[in-house]
Amino acid sequence: MTAADFTVLPRHVAVIMDGNGRWAKKRGLSRSEGHIEGAKTFRKIGEYAGDLGIKHITFYAFSTENWSRPENEVNAIMRLFGDYLQEAMDRLDENREKGIRLRFLGDRSAIAPELAALMDTVETLTADMTKVNLNIAVNYGSQQEITHAVRSIAEDVRSGSLQPEDITPALIGSRLYTGDQPPVDLMIRPSGEQRISNFLLWQSAYAEFWYSDVLWPDFTERDFDEALRAYEKRNRRFGGI
Repeated sequence: MTAADFTVLPRHVAVIMDGNGRWAKKRGLSRSEGHIEGAKTFRKIGEYAGDLGIKHITFYAFSTENWSRPENEVNAIMRLFGDYLQEAMDRLDENREKGIRLRFLGDRSAIAPELAALMDTVETLTADMTKVNLNIAVNYGSQQEITHAVRSIAEDVRSGSLQPEDITPALIGSRLYTGDQPPVDLMIRPSGEQRISNFLLWQSAYAEFWYSDVLWPDFTERDFDEALRAYEKRNRRFGGI
């Protein structure tokens, strides 16, 4: 699909990929099959965002709370994630041509060691890419992320390398997983739900939100364009007049 033209583009777009299970249920399929279709949509929208010139895009793939889902569903999601990591390795030259830097946000301690090792390798091999930062949040929870950042600052205060009065919003932001990236400008959530679900709470303090009833596997480039058109029309005052 040919990329549309926009007069204003967000620097950082966040996407909550929601509705895979409901999409599958409507069709009499397993939830795992819904996640397979959702993974295809993720690839499509991620590449399209890069073609448009969006510098940073973060996808919510698996939350810290998602471990409570049925074991077979969790295993299917992790298999899909492993497939994606292997695909990223196989497509390394193509990603280099497109300038895509891949990063993974979240706590890796609960991720299978072989997947965590692949995550490290993919990040290292794409670290010098500069056109697109594609973030994938896996075993991610924003409250946990902020807690981790605050703990690291507390350790510096305890060691004497930092004074309490040195703690600023900018310092806290720098300790987050996205510390070197801009805040979220646009948050997109399909599937009819209208909540943030513990996703990028700090980074989205002044984000514009856009909701859609479209289930994620059915989400298209045209839907993404619609979100960006809505963003173009927003008057972002950041607390001013």
